[in-house]
Amino acid sequence: YMSDLYVSTPMPGIVSRIAVKAGQSVKKGERLLSIEAMKMETAVTAERNGIVAEVVVAIGAQVQAKDLLVVFKE
Repeated sequence: YMSDLYVSTPMPGIVSRIAVKAGQSVKKGERLLSIEAMKMETAVTAERNGIVAEVVVAIGAQVQAKDLLVVFKE
């Protein structure tokens, strides 16, 4: 799920990879980070073009569904 500016977790799991950092420009469909659950890795991708304002989580963080992951600049 992603609003216009906020990217949240699609499922519970552990953040296994972060592909972006604050200030980085991303294109729609680009991988932002990966979440691992039950030995399966799920990519969280950008729903729009934009600039990353903040990555809220760190690698190894335990996340629940709908937790905030990434914030985009307006």
